[in-house]
Order: sequence, then structure tokens, then C-alpha cells
Amino acid sequence: MLFIKKFAVYGLALLVVGAGFGVGVYVGYNQRPAIDLVTSLYNKETAKPTEVDFSPFWKAWSILEDKYVASGELDRQKMVYGAVSGMVRALDDPYTVFFPPVEQELFESEIQGKFEGIGAEIGMRKGVLVVISPLTGSPAAEAGLLAGDTILQIDDISTADLTLEEAVRHIRGQKDTIVALMIVRKGEDETRVIKITRDTIHIPILEMEKREGGIFVIHLYNFSENAQLEFRRALEEMARSGSTKLVLDVRNNPGGLLEAAVDIASWFLESGKIVAREQFGDGSELLHRSKGYNALATIPTVVLVNNGSASASEILAGALRDQKGIKIIGKKTYGKGSVQELVEVTDTTSLKVTIARWLTPSGVSLSDEGLEPDIVVEIDSEDVEDLKDPQLEKAIELLRGME
Repeated sequence: MLFIKKFAVYGLALLVVGAGFGVGVYVGYNQRPAIDLVTSLYNKETAKPTEVDFSPFWKAWSILEDKYVASGELDRQKMVYGAVSGMVRALDDPYTVFFPPVEQELFESEIQGKFEGIGAEIGMRKGVLVVISPLTGSPAAEAGLLAGDTILQIDDISTADLTLEEAVRHIRGQKDTIVALMIVRKGEDETRVIKITRDTIHIPILEMEKREGGIFVIHLYNFSENAQLEFRRALEEMARSGSTKLVLDVRNNPGGLLEAAVDIASWFLESGKIVAREQFGDGSELLHRSKGYNALATIPTVVLVNNGSASASEILAGALRDQKGIKIIGKKTYGKGSVQELVEVTDTTSLKVTIARWLTPSGVSLSDEGLEPDIVVEIDSEDVEDLKDPQLEKAIELLRGME
């Protein structure tokens, strides 16, 4: 997943652009109560009221109040939250999500990097629940869950009709409790059940290691708020080690903050070089450019990816290939190329809404397509059992031939 700190980025942009022209309109129009903004929707092209009939909602509400057998026990606030969730679900976008208070609290804990669960990023692929990536060292990884596994059942609950947020809610739980996932793995005909003991999950940021031949490996696990600082520290360690070549490993990295991806790309790119193109529904684009640290511009580098590499990982890998010709090794990435903005609805609820899609600097769409590696290297079950990593071995082999 990929988030932008929209409260800072887009709030500032709107204020700057609108300061000289739109202040009067903004104050006079957008400060109205939210219900007025909705019930007086206007067609952008004709400036005439759009035909939106809200009567079915109010009629249904009235019927429930009047006829429901337990009408005296109705939780009306919960009904409102349910109505909002249903409206969002009608968009058929698994990444646009309404967070009622409990879900909002869970989401905030995940962004902060600590929560209780199994430690796996999951997503929707054509309406099917799949594992994007298990976090390194997590209960999910230790139990054998793999990127690409399709989740058919959570305990005794079928995932066929679950939304993404509902599935997450069922999989998460208190530390030391067990969840059973029925999965089917690519290339296998039989289902299997994996039982995972939940734990407190501390999301790792990166690990690093020095290899022979002046090769340094940085395993980047996510693009959280601290990823920029940790990457800078890794580069300092790389310099102290005397290493002159780099393997940047973003396998099973589900993404994170755009700012982190841009900042890390800036170590490789000159100032002003495009890192990513953000394309909106009307076809307009916002270009995200390198800050120009450029310290790794001449360092031979390869990038490792797999089908657990998503969102910010794909942005970073795509930018380095498009702008520097850096080779990508591994398997095709997940293809999570949409942008979500987190918007506060009330003090205790929020809406994560898809506002744009990502393109690489050369215009390749990341949505649903992912990135094809320059060199495809498979990892099979025997490799995993024997603790072999042919993808990393290929990257090291390639770097040894570079000067």
C-alpha cells in the first residue's frame, strides 16, 4: 500500500494555487455543512443539479425504525457507519475504505509500526484475497505463508464475500491466539490449512549485510516514516565497510509512504529527475522529482523484486530502471499502482480514498500490471527448504561483472 501525507502536501498545494483566485468561492461554498454539499450536488459540465435520489435511504431507515422487530435496540450510529461502508463498497475499489472508530484505531497502530496480528500484508486481486507479502520474521512467515498465496477461508469464514478491511479484521487478533487460514498456492491443486499464532508485530524497516567482492546488500522491508533515516544510516555503514557495489532488495516489501520512496530514489538520481508520475482521473499529472542527493549515481546497483513487492517498492524500482538503466532481478511485482489519501471524516473515523494512479517516469502504469524484471529468476520450494536464494545469487553474480 502507498500513502501520501495529504494533509501537508495537498493542503499546502491548494492554499498556494487558490490564494489569489478562489478564496471567496472557498469560504462561501465549501464551508457549508457536509449535508448541503451532498444534497446540492452539481453536474460539472452543465452546472445543473445532478439527479441523485436519496429517498430510498431515508425510506429504508424509516421502515427499520417502524417495523424492525428489535427497533428499540437499534444502534443508529452503527447503522450510519454501515451505510457509509456500503456506499464505499459500491465503488468496487478494495483500496478505498471507510474506517469506523475500532478500525481507525487498528489502522493507526499499523501506520505507527506496531500491532497485534500475524504480520502479513494482504490485498485483493480481481476480487480474490491474496497474500502480498509476509513480513520478515513475522508469525506468518515462520508458519510458511508465502507471497501469492490465495486465502479461501479464515477460520470457518469464507473470504468469497469479504471486503479487504473485513478480512483484515478477522485475521488480526490478540497476541497468543490462533487463526487458521485455508490457502491455495500457485502451482498446487490441493488446499492447505496454515495455523498461525498471533503476536505483537513490530514492522522491520531494513537489514544490511556485507558480501565478498565489495558488495553490500540492503534489504528494505517497508517505506515507513523512519525508512529515510534508516536508509541513510545503511549507506553510512556501506561507506565504512568499503563496499563499492549495491544490491537493493525490496522483495516482499508492500510499500508505504511516497515521501520515503522519493527520498530513497534521490540517492541515485540527479535533482529534478522524475521519480514517479501521479495521474488523476481527468488525465492531469503531478510529477514527483528527485531531491538530488545523487551519492549513489556511479555505484553499480541491481534491484531485487518479487510478487510481494508492491506500491512504493514498484515506484522505486521503476524509477531506477527508467532513469538509470538499473537492472531488476526476480519475479514480476504485485501491481499496486494506486494512490490513497487518508481523510478525516470525524474525530474517530476516516476515509482512505483512491485519488490517483501511479506511472513510472517512462509512463508504464503500475496498476494491475506490475513490473516485469529484466532477469527472471524463480525460487522453488526446494530452494526455500535448503535456505538457498538464487535471486540474490544472480544479483551478486551480475554485480561482480560490473565496474
